[in-house]
Amino acid sequence: MTTGFSRLRRDDLLKTACEVIAEQGFGHTRTLDIARAAGVSQALLFYHFETKERLFAQAFSYAARLHLKALGDVEHSKGTPLDRLRTLLRLSSPAIPTEGWRLWIDAWAEAMRSPELEGISRKIDLQGRQVMRGIIEAGVESGEFKCADPDATTWRILALIDGLAIQAHVHPRALSRRRVNTLIRTAAAGELGLSADNL
Repeated sequence: MTTGFSRLRRDDLLKTACEVIAEQGFGHTRTLDIARAAGVSQALLFYHFETKERLFAQAFSYAARLHLKALGDVEHSKGTPLDRLRTLLRLSSPAIPTEGWRLWIDAWAEAMRSPELEGISRKIDLQGRQVMRGIIEAGVESGEFKCADPDATTWRILALIDGLAIQAHVHPRALSRRRVNTLIRTAAAGELGLSADNL
């Protein structure tokens, strides 16, 4: 059984792995890089994770767990649908380049070749869509939103966010942070019969 101390230590290693992978990418990160950043030996990494591929998958799973918790907090908050939508859009916004987005983008590419990463990625995407669709459906029911097809609207909003995230990180000078946020708010407002100022 994993003790509390070893679980915390394992999470520390995974957090460091996420930071290194986000900085260097899956393809350029070595276990040696992670071991050095964590101040441990490669032998300890292999003791905990067995292979490089397993370490990478577990690091992505750790990041996914944190993101899913944040999504759960939004889903179960007691705010109005509009309040929860604002929170979710802020949580998802790629306007500020972050380590998290760099990790997701790189993991999406790796997921095309790794069934384990693809499964984790799909779980995150599914949960994000469920939370967004639930908020939209609640807003339609309360009269805050007007939307004939919450599922299609969810796909369009999240697809825009993902696309802008790629642009913002791969071509950081192409769009300002303000422009990214404006595009997201305007699109979401148009989908839901709102004024962009409300978002």
